[in-house]
Amino acid sequence: MWVGVGGIAVLYVSSTLPTALYPLYEREFGFSELVVTAIYGSYVIGNLAVLLTLGRLSDQLGRRPASLLALAVVLASTICFLAARATGWLYAGRVLNGLAVGLGAGALTAWIAELEPSHDKRRAARLASAGNLAGLGVGPLLTGMLAQYAPAPLRTGYVVYLVVLLLTMALLGQAVEGVQHPVHRVSQLRLRPRIGIPRNIRLPFLAPAALAFAVFALGGFYGALTPGLLSHGLNQHSPAVLGAVVALFFGTGALAAAASGRVGDRQAMLLSTALLLTGLLLLLVAEWRGSLPWLLGATVVCGTAMALGYRCSLGMVNDIAPSEQRAELVSAYLLVCYTANSIPVVGVGLLSRLAGAPVAHLVFAVLLAALAVIACIVGWRSSLSQPAAV
Repeated sequence: MWVGVGGIAVLYVSSTLPTALYPLYEREFGFSELVVTAIYGSYVIGNLAVLLTLGRLSDQLGRRPASLLALAVVLASTICFLAARATGWLYAGRVLNGLAVGLGAGALTAWIAELEPSHDKRRAARLASAGNLAGLGVGPLLTGMLAQYAPAPLRTGYVVYLVVLLLTMALLGQAVEGVQHPVHRVSQLRLRPRIGIPRNIRLPFLAPAALAFAVFALGGFYGALTPGLLSHGLNQHSPAVLGAVVALFFGTGALAAAASGRVGDRQAMLLSTALLLTGLLLLLVAEWRGSLPWLLGATVVCGTAMALGYRCSLGMVNDIAPSEQRAELVSAYLLVCYTANSIPVVGVGLLSRLAGAPVAHLVFAVLLAALAVIACIVGWRSSLSQPAAV
């Protein structure tokens, strides 16, 4: 089980490895912050390609083969970044990374649940989400520190990561398979996508979907736009500082996910919404005042909000999903998450170019706040007719 948790953490490290390096790429390749958001957003292409074609692969092929295949794609993605000599390499690396995460996250999450000794699905979910967020935090911290203090700032972090990745693949290759009767021939694989929302639960699904969209869009902001905010708004150009701020966001989220096991989904939804509103306000104040301490405070609050929102929205989806249609509904939920993480930041980048970053960030904050409040109201009303999740 712990090898699986380590595997999902290493998988997600790859998603944020370039984050602290985006300002360096801007100078090296001569592109704008709008291109940064486009590079970041291209991640969703790989995510959706898997969701629409290979989302059920690990259920049929087995957890170990699917996980190792995902990490092999991560290997190719990392090599693209390591060898990058032009902007196109960065796009290719991000698309491949999205493909790998889309394939590996579901396989490893299911594998962790199958290997949990007491078959405690809630504990397995907490461990998987904590490993996910911890990996997202380690990525920018690793590359940011090495870019600041080691030679070859655009290369060293990827070399270190490749070593860890290969070791992880070796460990996962020895782990116990979770699927009892995997298929052995390609002709037996069923790849038709299963995505849908049953008519009778569309309204209850709205609340977790809206909350997930809000918190994952906030995660996308930290992954793509925080380096630009630090560089241009707060005059902080150190890769180590950039990496540390993004690591603080995801690291706080990892701790919150691991520590919130006794908080019910309804309570977590209310708390996540309140923290999201507070964190967005603190972010705007930090930008207005050009203050790093205010930004750090906002980051802790926002990271906690994301973790609680992610955990409770997924829990709500699991609660309302009919057992025979759970795969379709979870796939629809993941579609919302992947889209929210990538597409809104591109919109912020476009609006920043037209009206300036402060205006774009204000519009982004207002829209996310409205979405979270709507989710909270709808979710609370829906929950009144059901027993509270505990």
